[in-house]
Amino acid sequence: MKPNLEFVGKNVKVAVQAASDELNIPLSEIQYDIISNGSSGIFGLVGTKKAKIRVHFPASIKSAGRQSVHQADRIKSFEENNVKSLVDEAFNETPVQPKKRQLDLNEESEQPTEPLIDISSNYVQAGKLALQKIIDLITEGTNVSIEIDRGRVLFNIFGGNSGVLIGKKGQNLEAIQYLIDKIVNKNSDKRIRIQVDVEGYLKTRKENLVKLAGRLAEKAKRTGRPSTIGQISAQDRRTVHLTLKSDKEVRTQSIGDGYYRKLVIFPKKNNHRKKDPTKKL
Repeated sequence: MKPNLEFVGKNVKVAVQAASDELNIPLSEIQYDIISNGSSGIFGLVGTKKAKIRVHFPASIKSAGRQSVHQADRIKSFEENNVKSLVDEAFNETPVQPKKRQLDLNEESEQPTEPLIDISSNYVQAGKLALQKIIDLITEGTNVSIEIDRGRVLFNIFGGNSGVLIGKKGQNLEAIQYLIDKIVNKNSDKRIRIQVDVEGYLKTRKENLVKLAGRLAEKAKRTGRPSTIGQISAQDRRTVHLTLKSDKEVRTQSIGDGYYRKLVIFPKKNNHRKKDPTKKL
């Protein structure tokens, strides 16, 4: 048995209590060194670090008869688990199974059936708190409401400088949504789909994309040449894919790599308007 083990907690007091519970040693008898006092991180949600202590075992554990054997087994079991936790901590996350690469055409699929989402859950409320703090640093006079929309949590932002929050082509809003998604799903055992909107901006943008997709599809069919929408997000591409999915005279395809890609609307062969062969030149 090693002469000491390390324990972690949100603060030193919690780490000491964890050691006492795991090793069945009274708090008054635990001897330890503080390795780290921990950190609350950003907003208390991102970049937090746990406190860590190193416990020194009293000599009485080595000579406590049958009880010490049982306790030694407990320590050995914990030691094995502790090694794994230290490895996980070193990489800043627990290992996960790699996800298969999804084709961009998956954007065409309909919304999957989602589990029930509790707005009052700690994960969702932590996301709302973080969102409010972030936008308060950008502009004043804002407030956030929450609702469930088609199986996802929708955070609605009202007030303040909406133009700054949205940014060019919605890039600021997408960046904020990315952060809130990470915060909400950091400790959630089930994936929670997140969307952040500013005073109905996303709804208006979707309506404009639907109209644009219709116009470009008609142009492609009329001219027989592809029409291109340049550098749009995955969500915007999905909107265009779904809008034109039922149009049998065109097909859509995303071109490029990364989050922002071009989307091309191709006319299907023999569907574009042809010249009348009987018409004289």
